[in-house]
Amino acid sequence: MIALPKIRQQFPIFNEEVKGHRVAFLDTGASAQKPQVVIDAEKNVYEKYYANIHRGVYYFSEKSTQEYEAVRQIAQSFIKAADEREIIFTKGTTESINLVAQSYGRMVLNTGDVVIISEMEHHANIVPWQMICDEKGAELKIIPINDDGDLLLDQYVAMLDDRVKIVSVTQVSNVLGTINDVKFIIDEAHKVGAKVLIDGAQGAVHQPLDVVALDADFYVFSAHKLYGPTGVGILYGKRKLLEAMPPYQTGGDMIDVVTFEKTTFAPLPNKFEAGTPNIAGVIAFGEAMKWVEAVGFETIVAHEDALLTYAMAQLAEIPEVHVIGTAKEKAGVISFVIKGIHPHDIGTLLDHEGVAVRVGHHCAQPLMRRMKVPATARMSFGVYSTSEEIDRLVAGLKKIISLFS
Repeated sequence: MIALPKIRQQFPIFNEEVKGHRVAFLDTGASAQKPQVVIDAEKNVYEKYYANIHRGVYYFSEKSTQEYEAVRQIAQSFIKAADEREIIFTKGTTESINLVAQSYGRMVLNTGDVVIISEMEHHANIVPWQMICDEKGAELKIIPINDDGDLLLDQYVAMLDDRVKIVSVTQVSNVLGTINDVKFIIDEAHKVGAKVLIDGAQGAVHQPLDVVALDADFYVFSAHKLYGPTGVGILYGKRKLLEAMPPYQTGGDMIDVVTFEKTTFAPLPNKFEAGTPNIAGVIAFGEAMKWVEAVGFETIVAHEDALLTYAMAQLAEIPEVHVIGTAKEKAGVISFVIKGIHPHDIGTLLDHEGVAVRVGHHCAQPLMRRMKVPATARMSFGVYSTSEEIDRLVAGLKKIISLFS
């Protein structure tokens, strides 16, 4: 088992206790904890040089602007985009998907066109497409999955024809941990002229990114799952597509000239960044991306894969536990149920042991129905997670099963 104590020590929250226990945090899939360098970066903005960006000619504003725009270059390097103007700062994955649906979707969809998503999508990658399809008279088609949680890609290919304009799928399922073959999905969609959005909320933290090699038309992810602050995310889009798209929101900083007769808009990326952004959050996100790269994806992936293997083996020793999602390619996310015990009871009782897991439908109600469960408990790993935390969860589950029996 890989031990990364020096990495865990960089997270001050692990010095805290919960109900008399050391923290065992197994909910990184919902939101990752923050290393000290990220906390310090955001704090430093407010203490040393905070001011609004792109507007002032004084030192604080110029410094804030410089640091903010430097993160665009960091993000470009992080995902290997061709042009820093292809990096749009948003509030997170949800806003990024809504931006594409409401701007690109409204621009290209007409009656009879098709949008394809999958059966394992988060609500944030379902509802925006439902709404724009309803508005434009387009059809929403769903790629099914098998009982293990793998996409049925042969059925996906059979769906593709010249009516398909947009395909939007998750790279890694937030419930099942399934790692999808998004390169295949993109390549097949492009054969019929469709554009593809990849929801990388869970994917961006698990593997190195190269959006040019993927040939993704749009790629979206959030800072808070990548050891950064909440309220910040990135939309990557191919420059030609972004330049053709109308603004999603209007207001300050996204305009060129405004008159009462007509308004013209700023070039990329400002066209899609209306209003005062989360300046300190973006700057801290830059530190998070640098921190992840310093740790190295080879280290992150090896550690989380080792934890996944260990956890699956431990759960297999408990007959009452049923894991939901056993795909061939799987990230460090494990959802499970115990017959006769509601997931909310599991989560509440584990909390008394200082163990934090997620419970509920995980913003994926259609997937819950497909897997024939109302809800699950879910553990998910980060680079700071340990086998000892898994041992504590397993001990807690045995205690809960004994209590209910």
